[in-house]
Amino acid sequence: MKFLFVHQNYPAQYQHLIMHLLARGGHDIVFISEANENTIPGVRRALYRSDPGKPEFVHPAAQDLDRAVRRAEQVAAAATNLKRLGFIPDIVIGHHGWGELLNLPDVFPGVPILGYFEFYYWPDGQDVTFDPEFPANPAFQPRIRAMNVINHLAFALGEAGQTPTEWQLTRYPEWMRPGIELLPEGARLDLCRPDPAAKTQELDLGGFKVAPGEKLVTYVARNLEPYRGVHTMIRALPELMRARPDLKVVMVGGDDVSYGARCASGTWREHFMKEIAGRYDPARVLMPGQVSYPTYLRLLQRSDAHVYLTYPFVASWSLREALAAGCVVIGADVESVREFVTHNRNGLITPCLDPGRLAEQVLGVLEDRKLSDRLRAGARRYAEKHLDMKLHLAAYAKRIHQLTGKKI
Repeated sequence: MKFLFVHQNYPAQYQHLIMHLLARGGHDIVFISEANENTIPGVRRALYRSDPGKPEFVHPAAQDLDRAVRRAEQVAAAATNLKRLGFIPDIVIGHHGWGELLNLPDVFPGVPILGYFEFYYWPDGQDVTFDPEFPANPAFQPRIRAMNVINHLAFALGEAGQTPTEWQLTRYPEWMRPGIELLPEGARLDLCRPDPAAKTQELDLGGFKVAPGEKLVTYVARNLEPYRGVHTMIRALPELMRARPDLKVVMVGGDDVSYGARCASGTWREHFMKEIAGRYDPARVLMPGQVSYPTYLRLLQRSDAHVYLTYPFVASWSLREALAAGCVVIGADVESVREFVTHNRNGLITPCLDPGRLAEQVLGVLEDRKLSDRLRAGARRYAEKHLDMKLHLAAYAKRIHQLTGKKI
């Protein structure tokens, strides 16, 4: 089969599917994206450069649409070049979030599109009004509603849709849900797995060492920002370190912003660390930025308590992988996390914005070995039942067969 994947950040969430297709052989795979350094042998890439336009001349509520239609135009031009070279895909698979797929039915009429619907925006009742520390400006509400224009244009294409969780599906209006299929995402259970030996060896992260007898609390996000509860985690540090002199903390994440607003001055990490200055031991806290995948997995395997905080928003891949690795997950008490974590069965649930309660939950699991062992076993059992990558790939294969009549 001929596959055309489209996502501005190659290979994004399609890496596992692409690797599966390559392993089976007999497929021609092309990926349209913006330029980056990622490579997968056997995949041809067609690059485009997004046109920023002139946002100063566009109404703020329409800026997302303006960027989306510019991306759609660039992607369509790249796809047209592929067509001229003789490449006509059997199916197009891509993400609707940035508008990249909007013009592809014009380039490849009749070719089925399987589009990823990630998130439907609401001006209240979920992420925007969740955190009273950062109240939403009422004047911003029209722009939030307007951000769904891309969702609506994508849905109006009349093509197949997908989303990975029940919670994400319920964010969409009821009239849209029948057109969006639930295709759960998984984890590589062979890679993301418990390793008891990790706790018997010294962990050395460029000079930051965690001895076998010390306790390690981990936190992972793409970027350290309020949407992923970094302020709650940082504010819990003084109590955690006061209570446990043997405790060390590693917080993985960059200083950019993936979701929400930027910090008015400096980075969110700097902003919140200043708040606790003098009340914690900096020698026992490491913020290494973004780390390699092997280092990230080793941290999960060594972790004694793994904190996953978020606003009511899309759950990260790291939550799935932490469960698969048998981490003791202390997760935010929001619906998107509760879809994965059941309190006291395969993890613990804590209020996302309460540092004191977070510290209490973490310290409790560090003190209670039986609870820790039970939650670790529950996390891995859950992953084996619900998160096995084989289930994810089988669901994709079934949907692709339905759309193309061809098996992969």
